Amino acid sequence: MKRIFSGAQPTGEIHLGNYLGALLNWTKLQHEYDSFYCIVDLHAITQPQNPRLLQDKVRELARLYIASGIDPERATIFVQSDVKEHAELTWILNCSTRIGELERMTQFKEKGRSKERNETGVGLLDYPVLMAADILLYQTDLVPVGEDQKQHLELTRDLAARFNRDFGEVFRIPEPFIPKAGARIMSLADPTKKMSKSDENLAGTIFLSDDAATVERKFKRAVTDSGSEIKFDEARPGVTNLLTIYAILTGKSQAETEANFTGKGYGQLKSEVADATNEFLRPLQDRIGNITDAELQRILREGAERARSVASETLDKVKNLTGLTGWRGIAS
Repeated sequence: MKRIFSGAQPTGEIHLGNYLGALLNWTKLQHEYDSFYCIVDLHAITQPQNPRLLQDKVRELARLYIASGIDPERATIFVQSDVKEHAELTWILNCSTRIGELERMTQFKEKGRSKERNETGVGLLDYPVLMAADILLYQTDLVPVGEDQKQHLELTRDLAARFNRDFGEVFRIPEPFIPKAGARIMSLADPTKKMSKSDENLAGTIFLSDDAATVERKFKRAVTDSGSEIKFDEARPGVTNLLTIYAILTGKSQAETEANFTGKGYGQLKSEVADATNEFLRPLQDRIGNITDAELQRILREGAERARSVASETLDKVKNLTGLTGWRGIAS
């Protein structure tokens, strides 16, 4: 089986866009690929974090992975910092990464834009190299990425090719996997922007912890468009966003979704999308609450052990080729 690697940061609350754009696809991909799904807490600390809250968020996200349908018997679920090879390979890759390559990263320029250069942490600049290490350690074939991560994956491919050229063939060159359906769930308050946990207007974001009344209220206030026809249309992002959410949550095709709303108004559209969302959230929230601490610890421990067994094999080859372990042979 080909291998897939992906991960999410344990920061903030997970929202419906995260689920429909990533986790839903992960649950499907685990049946087709050897899947590694990581909780990337090392990435999280590139921005200041409350240590106790970060630990809570790691456990919360791990529970969500499992409750969403990621099966630890099929996929490897683990916490990034539990596998030391991620940090080790990052340093080695750093030594062949050009500063100019990192300074050109769009996300670095956007996140650092509001700060003076001497106030920006090195971790923020180095974030793409850690991401490259995450991917390359597992000899990954495919990486599910959104449009905002494509540039980082291109750097990963460049670093892998450069190492293979300079030291010898070790790394598999990963390819992007960009799901078409539901890859971009937009804000309910501003459908020209992606749904985000950092949105100043939280009315535009459906969090997976929202209760039924909150979900109904947010959809009732959702921005639609001029006109009255309810159809998928890129020129009408508000209606299209609501239809996309409904189609994915109900499993209906675009044609079936449009047929369902023929002759109905925006009020009915918002109400039915809210109902579909609550029908999805209710059992998910129940499953999250039923995962015990002992079960969670076991799953993460076993996941880390499997991840280390794969990652250490790759890192041993890298260290041998770069001369970091060759001296041991002299001693013997």
